[in-house]
Amino acid sequence: MDKYSFLNAAHTAYFADLYDQYLQNPDSVEPSWRAFFQGYDFGSESYGMKGEIVAGVSTQIPEHLQKEFQVVKLIDAYRTRGHLFTKTNPVRERRQYTPTLELENFGLSNADMNTVFDAGEILGIGSRTLSDILDHLNNIYCESIGIEYMYIRNPENIKWIQNWLNVNDNHPKFDTEQKKHILKKLNEAVSFENFLHTKYVGQKRFSLEGGESLIPALDVIIEKAAGYGVKEFVMGMAHRGRLSTLTNIFGKSAKDIFSEFDGKDYEEEVFDGDVKYHLGWTSDRLTNNGNKINLNIAPNPSHLETVGSVVEGI
Repeated sequence: MDKYSFLNAAHTAYFADLYDQYLQNPDSVEPSWRAFFQGYDFGSESYGMKGEIVAGVSTQIPEHLQKEFQVVKLIDAYRTRGHLFTKTNPVRERRQYTPTLELENFGLSNADMNTVFDAGEILGIGSRTLSDILDHLNNIYCESIGIEYMYIRNPENIKWIQNWLNVNDNHPKFDTEQKKHILKKLNEAVSFENFLHTKYVGQKRFSLEGGESLIPALDVIIEKAAGYGVKEFVMGMAHRGRLSTLTNIFGKSAKDIFSEFDGKDYEEEVFDGDVKYHLGWTSDRLTNNGNKINLNIAPNPSHLETVGSVVEGI
């Protein structure tokens, strides 16, 4: 039994209907089927195949066309599982997941590296050698930024993400001013945690150390959202990193947080109070582009994800 025998056993009318649907609107079919039909079209154009479906007839598929299909499967595997092989830990390599993205798992080998495949069209890079296609895939999906998106059920959303990935190969480029602003927000996060660690030794604070990039990330999300006309930003989060987020994003005074470490600033009989890393905050922010946006981080007890539904209702 060859690897394509499942096609002969399938319902040919179903294939025909699905292919007609793909021809009318490629985004209307499931991503893996879309990739399958794209590979089929490449083969038809390259080798002059009629594309007729004949019941009960077994057709010998040319070797190069078979490999075109294998490259399409390789591309789909990177899009689906590439995030599992990213270089996100500078200290040690990630654990090995199986199946891997090795060529042998897709019926390909190093002997195919200089072969030109039309499947590169799927990536928007045109017909390219397998070596170029692999470099492109590794650059986008297996570097320091992982992206997991193929579970999304809306084809338009998937296409939008893929188009953005192809713009900069998942390697954002920042000008000098943007780099300075990112550094400023990182410094704010690091300095805040260092001060708390020095001043309030041994007190629970659930620091953001090691994850300080959250601060510039939230900052740019809010700036961009306000630029698109968003008037309110509501957020729920866990206790880890909340104090830094309250100060460096939501505008809560560092002095107020320090006083909470020193002791409550209200009478016990008036308020029950709560630990500082459970508290919420609301403020108005004027962005760098002069847009006003209301910020609201909901209070949330540790480890309780019920805040998600609360945020949706605010």
